[in-house]
Amino acid sequence: MILKTELHCHNSFSNFHVGEDEAPYDCNVSIREQLERSYNLGLDAIFVTNHNTLDGYEQLLHYKKDHKKFQNIAVYPAEEITTDTGAHVLAYGIHHEIPSGLSLDEIIDEVRKQGGVSSAPHPFSLLDALRDSAKKCDMVEVFNSNNVDILSNIRATQFAVDNNMIQVSGSDSHVLSTLGRCVNMIESENNLDSILQSMKHGKIEILQTGYALQNETLDHLKYKIHNSKDYLIEYIAEHYPQRKMATDVSSKDL
Repeated sequence: MILKTELHCHNSFSNFHVGEDEAPYDCNVSIREQLERSYNLGLDAIFVTNHNTLDGYEQLLHYKKDHKKFQNIAVYPAEEITTDTGAHVLAYGIHHEIPSGLSLDEIIDEVRKQGGVSSAPHPFSLLDALRDSAKKCDMVEVFNSNNVDILSNIRATQFAVDNNMIQVSGSDSHVLSTLGRCVNMIESENNLDSILQSMKHGKIEILQTGYALQNETLDHLKYKIHNSKDYLIEYIAEHYPQRKMATDVSSKDL
């Protein structure tokens, strides 16, 4: 059996888990919207990869249970974990949340203890990238829809080839329209144990890739900024005191 699978997507349960130094609002995609789009795209399975939490996975299962329309879409657990250096790691098939702030080696050890599979998302992006340490993971994301500089994906592909690593693609979806932008084919039965075994043995291929459009990237940024404005004001006041002083002086002059 060949499964059309989304390996990197977020929903609203990712909010407030991104990290202390990040804007708290991350994604506005609801459970219903995520399942509806997966259904319309004909996806067989999705892994929910919210930041530093397994929240959003159980909620999808409960929603599915009450809506027969979505019974044929398998939903599996995953987490996008922030390391102690700020880089990100994807953990597939885990059932116990792995806390952020651990070293990469500690995270990978914990993933393996849980029988899961690790992957390096956007390994050469401008931010949150594992770079050469990506070779420690089981798989590497050679195409990420949000790598709009393009060179990051080219470098990731060459890195995977040079290190003989399993290659996957990731939509890294934070807005509804980008879910399913990247799809992977997994040769497996549609159950978690079988899928994880197929991942470990490289029985996975990239079916399609595509970049996030400019308006989709802007929509995500607008959502983050608009909803996180109180946090951003406090962050600027704390980290850029001269900026706050200049604003205060300007206000008095008016």
